[in-house]
Amino acid sequence: MYTRANGYNEDSPPMTLDEQLRKMQRDWDDRAKENARYYVNTERDQWTDDEFFQSGRRTVQEEVLTDMINICQGKDPGEMKVLEIGCGAGRVTRALSDVFGQVRAVDVSGEMVRQASAALAGRPGVRVFQNNGTDLSVLGAETDFDFAFSSIVFQHIPSREVIEKYVSEVHRVLRPGALFKFQVQGDCSIATRPDDTWLGVPFSDEQAVDMAERHGFEPRHRHGAGQQYFWLWYFKKP
Repeated sequence: MYTRANGYNEDSPPMTLDEQLRKMQRDWDDRAKENARYYVNTERDQWTDDEFFQSGRRTVQEEVLTDMINICQGKDPGEMKVLEIGCGAGRVTRALSDVFGQVRAVDVSGEMVRQASAALAGRPGVRVFQNNGTDLSVLGAETDFDFAFSSIVFQHIPSREVIEKYVSEVHRVLRPGALFKFQVQGDCSIATRPDDTWLGVPFSDEQAVDMAERHGFEPRHRHGAGQQYFWLWYFKKP
């Protein structure tokens, strides 16, 4: 049993959504101040600028550039506006901005957003926002995004409610037919707890399909069910 000394007690009242969101923000601010690049990509403790942003280019090469038929749907990438959920220190955001004309990126951590903004300075097509960890109201009236992407983010969210709110919000801002490609934790054998902002809530294949359909998406493709990196292709229904 987890005790109050490490933040959770099974006999204590359930955490509210607001409590979870505040803890997510605090924890990710702390991680960003300690070593943002490590917590964004735990492949190594120390990263040079070149190494860190090259790792983002690899992610885009492997998960975006190999999937441009689904992503672009005949559009010129230079004329597309894309959204990234959970941008961290800008590792993938920077690589996305090399491909697409406009990039909007959000993160719950103000410190991560500060570091991402510094890394993306001089790229006029990119804007980075600190959001509240559950919706996209920070984007204001911006809608009609052509593509939304999220990599190694939802695996850290301890609340299914938070993830579903994000899915609903992405549906709201995407144009009809556009793709939201993202990962969730797919290993349903793991034990999670509501105050853990590192090991997030898992989804089975059936739960992933159900979530898509309830929020107006067609779950056209899925890869990695039962694994840590469970990729989902959600296409907004017309």
